[in-house]
Amino acid sequence: MSTESYNKEHGAGGVPRHSDVSFESRDVKVASIYRYLGVLAATTLVALVVCIYILRFTSGFVASNDIPPPESRELLGKDFKSLPPEPRLQGVPGHITDPQQDLRNKIEADSEANERLDWIDRQRGVAQIPVKDAMKIIAEKGLSLVNPPAAEKK
Repeated sequence: MSTESYNKEHGAGGVPRHSDVSFESRDVKVASIYRYLGVLAATTLVALVVCIYILRFTSGFVASNDIPPPESRELLGKDFKSLPPEPRLQGVPGHITDPQQDLRNKIEADSEANERLDWIDRQRGVAQIPVKDAMKIIAEKGLSLVNPPAAEKK
C-alpha cells in the first residue's frame, strides 16, 4: 500500500486535518502534575503540624491531671510487712515460697506415692502397690469383667 496519495493531499510532513477529529498537543501536562504534587506536599505538612499539636496538647493535659501512685506501691520496695494479706501469687516480691521449688516438691511427692507399697484397708484386702507392679499384674491376669451396677435414673 502506498502513502503517496496521503502525502500529496496534505503535503510532505503535514498533519492530517479533519473537522470531526482533534488531537492533543501533548499527552501529559507536566504543570498539572507539579500542581498536584505541591498540593499533596502542603496537605502532608499541614497534617503533620496538626498531629504534633494534638500530641503536645494531650501530653500536657495528661501530665497536668496525673495523680501520684498509691502509697502501697512505694512501700512494696521497702518493707514487705505492708503487703496485702494472703493468698498472693507465687513469685511476687515478698512471697516466701519459690514456685519452681514447689513444683519440684510436688513431682517428688507424686513419684514417691506411685512407688509406695502400703495397706489402704487391711481387713478388706485393699493395698497400694507401685504402678509398675500393677501394670505387670494387669498384663498377666487382665482386668475383671465385672461391670459396676448401673445407676438408676430418677
